[in-house]
Amino acid sequence: MNILLIEDDTSIAQYISKGFKEAGHHVEWVDNGRTGFTLAIEHPYDVCIVDRMLPELDGIAIIKGLRAINNSVPIIILSALSDVDERVTGLTSGADDYLVKPFAFSELEARVNILASRHKTSQTNDTSTIQFQDITLNLISREVSANDSIIELKNKEFGLLEVIIRQPNRAFSRTMLMEKVWGYNFDTNTNIIDVHISNLRKKIESVSTKCVIKTLRGVGYTLEKINHE
Repeated sequence: MNILLIEDDTSIAQYISKGFKEAGHHVEWVDNGRTGFTLAIEHPYDVCIVDRMLPELDGIAIIKGLRAINNSVPIIILSALSDVDERVTGLTSGADDYLVKPFAFSELEARVNILASRHKTSQTNDTSTIQFQDITLNLISREVSANDSIIELKNKEFGLLEVIIRQPNRAFSRTMLMEKVWGYNFDTNTNIIDVHISNLRKKIESVSTKCVIKTLRGVGYTLEKINHE
């Protein structure tokens, strides 16, 4: 699981990060709201843990901003404000859960796992197919087609395509693709991402007339519509 932690209390942030990392998850921690908001927009996190009171941009503003652009990432608020009105404010702003400080890590972990599981289930149940331009990906049969032709993909190639087709025109770094497709215990010094992307690109280009996987130098990869002009 890829978690974004926005918390300005260093001791609390270290406590949370240590717990989730020991459980095998990846945690990205920032200590101010503006940076956290930017990261949440640019990267596909599984869950965001957001402190209520933050420098530069507070937790409520972050959540409202994300929901305003239809970012549905699960969000849990951490706050020392325990009044019912504060909890209601947090939840009505678009947060999925609200946990009052101080808290036990085991409770936070349980809540985060539940949110991530519900979100994943809702995404899976939303549709059995994903389509972008002339490419159709069937999540159940794991069949990929374009222009009435079947594209034969290996498991990892299918996984990579599933990630990038869900958010076309978005840049995905190699690290992000490794985390999503291979998991977290992976040798980052390998070029296996580049090899699989290269193979996937060739297969897509052989049948698709509207899509292309572009390499963004120094950044990663993105799936885009072909500009025929």
